Amino acid sequence: MRGVKPAIVVAGTIYRTPSAPAWLSRLGKAEWKKVATILVERRHLTDADLGTLAAYADAVAQLAESTQIVNREGMVIETKAGLRKHPAISIQMNARNQIRQLAVELGLTPVSRSRPSIREDGNADDDLSPLAL
Repeated sequence: MRGVKPAIVVAGTIYRTPSAPAWLSRLGKAEWKKVATILVERRHLTDADLGTLAAYADAVAQLAESTQIVNREGMVIETKAGLRKHPAISIQMNARNQIRQLAVELGLTPVSRSRPSIREDGNADDDLSPLAL
């Protein structure tokens, strides 16, 4: 029998956008507010997700700050041993990887949003079994 699946209520679901941790930078707090608001509207933010959200917001801030440094100082620096990659390039790469991984965990990517447990339409593709004819 087909129909609308009941919404799954997860213990600890947060219904109001929580304040950002005090230790986040200004950029991190702005990202926290933006993403937390989206997740609360979707009813996908729980108490257990707050650490992941904080790490995500911090990584976004690190990416922005390291990019500003590279834009200002260049991609290479001169040392006694010669030219080498600016240390902020490594910070950028690590922040990008963290953002990508944490975005998936939070359901912020197109692919992660397409999972049946994330989609708002409530229709799971796995209902289309050839044996269910």
